[in-house]
Amino acid sequence: MDMTGTQHIEAPRDVVWAALNDVEVLKQSIPGCQSIEKVSDTEMNAKVTLKVGPVKATFAGKVTLSDLDPPNGYTITGEGSGGAAGFAKGSALVRLVEDAGATNLNYEVKAQIGGKLAQLGSRLIDATSKKLAAEFFEKFSEAVAPTQETEASEAAPPEKKKGWFRKLIKK
Repeated sequence: MDMTGTQHIEAPRDVVWAALNDVEVLKQSIPGCQSIEKVSDTEMNAKVTLKVGPVKATFAGKVTLSDLDPPNGYTITGEGSGGAAGFAKGSALVRLVEDAGATNLNYEVKAQIGGKLAQLGSRLIDATSKKLAAEFFEKFSEAVAPTQETEASEAAPPEKKKGWFRKLIKK
């Protein structure tokens, strides 16, 4: 499976670069991430639970960063085993391009799967991959560059809601 795309993030390139290397931001952003720990500056171990069609599996794996070019990008390579569900391995070329105070994150992903997952069919795998990528980038963008709406709702005190019974009595 191959997937390419660009994600616009409303934050400077150095902030996006730092977030891409921050295990806490990654843990919040990766769908189904149960744990992620930094082993070295270029290696991480992760545990992720995913559901692809009827198959739900927990993958334990290793992620390696190479071709480091701070703050322009790197290559991220990973492989994980989901037991009876199969395995997944792949790599992504990630490039960060400054865009008037914001950042365009360009990515090229190449992945392979095996086991029960490989039997599900390419349409389901592709659709799930796109959904997971969209979910990751939405959460990652929120973590790196919170929207003004999010900041305003966090700052404003919660409104007192009137229950349906109270509304009936006031009528």
